[in-house]
Amino acid sequence: MLDKKLIQQLAAELRESEKTRVQLRHFSMRHPEMTIEDGYAISREWVKAKLAEGRLVKGHKIGLTSRAMQQASQITEPDYGTLLDDMFFEQGGDIPFARFIAPRVEVELAFVLGKRLQGPHVSLFDVLAATDYVVPAIEIIDARIEQFDRETGAMRKVFDTIADNAANAGIVTGGRPVKPDAVDLRWVGALLYKNGVIEESGLAAAVLNHPATGVAWLANKLAPWGECLEAGEVVLSGSFTRPTTATPGDTFHADYGPLGSIAFRFV
Repeated sequence: MLDKKLIQQLAAELRESEKTRVQLRHFSMRHPEMTIEDGYAISREWVKAKLAEGRLVKGHKIGLTSRAMQQASQITEPDYGTLLDDMFFEQGGDIPFARFIAPRVEVELAFVLGKRLQGPHVSLFDVLAATDYVVPAIEIIDARIEQFDRETGAMRKVFDTIADNAANAGIVTGGRPVKPDAVDLRWVGALLYKNGVIEESGLAAAVLNHPATGVAWLANKLAPWGECLEAGEVVLSGSFTRPTTATPGDTFHADYGPLGSIAFRFV
């Protein structure tokens, strides 16, 4: 385990990277003894500093929900990060590219909770009962830590991604909110267009066989920290497409069929 002073230092480096838009080298390379627990400790320290600056927690995101991504990251479970109030952008509008370093977009479903979910024994059915509505969402992921090391070309490890708030940077919701029992959430599909061309497509069942499974996992994962998912929180349940890179001027449109669509542009 990394000591508290080092954890605070690394969290401060992430904040500086966000401000300067200059990426950091892998924490795990600099500190080979780093663990998953250290990654979450750094992320929590980063959130703590953000709250001290006046930010508000609005929810959580779940990442690495597909088996392929877990195998690539050499882990056996998803990871998670925190959604803050300044990460939410209006659909149909312009999003300033300068807010990010190397943004990519992913197609997801967001669960908006009507009741608290407190682990450690939360089930998929508890999640559905506690959910006020489900709404289409696009997550904007970013990397304050380099994906590939600038000198060795080595890919970052899951410890780095977790420390970096599970790579979260923004969220756009839109389309048609639905009650969790109004549709079979496993079969919600989406097409992701970039500049009018379909880049990705997928089904929500790719997220742990049911997108609510990830929300239950998260509620249980937070329990040992004395934390829970509160009523009113937005929970991004995990992407069912690969991330798509973005550059200034790119327009994105995600079509969820009966659940409507989301559109925005980077400027």
